[in-house]
Amino acid sequence: MRDENCIFCKIANGEIPSKAIYEDEDFKVILDLGPATKGHALILPKAHAANLFELPEETAAKAMVLAKKLGKQMTENLKADGLNLVQNNGEAAGQTVHHFHLHLIPRYENDGQHILWNPGEVSQEELEEIKNTIIG
Repeated sequence: MRDENCIFCKIANGEIPSKAIYEDEDFKVILDLGPATKGHALILPKAHAANLFELPEETAAKAMVLAKKLGKQMTENLKADGLNLVQNNGEAAGQTVHHFHLHLIPRYENDGQHILWNPGEVSQEELEEIKNTIIG
């Protein structure tokens, strides 16, 4: 399934040129045009799913296996010091293109990126309440 108005569907299916580093029947992996670091790539499923919740489980599993394979290759070949996998799900989380995609971001010592968060504080009681809310 494709969304004719989706730019990532068009890129993943070859209608718009890209710098692909990997392609198979299910995915195209492209270099990001606005990279966080050298080698920043996007795993794009060829079938449209707006977000993680719409993504079929089989596709989600394949995406993670592909991320592991390419992440290792990128880290070794680019001599990166680490790797971030980032998936923004929903606008509040920073998703700007509503086609599931997974960022592979090679990390280098002192690369200037801050893809982290400031740890908050929570009590044991709050954790228990949150746990119970999540699991019902």
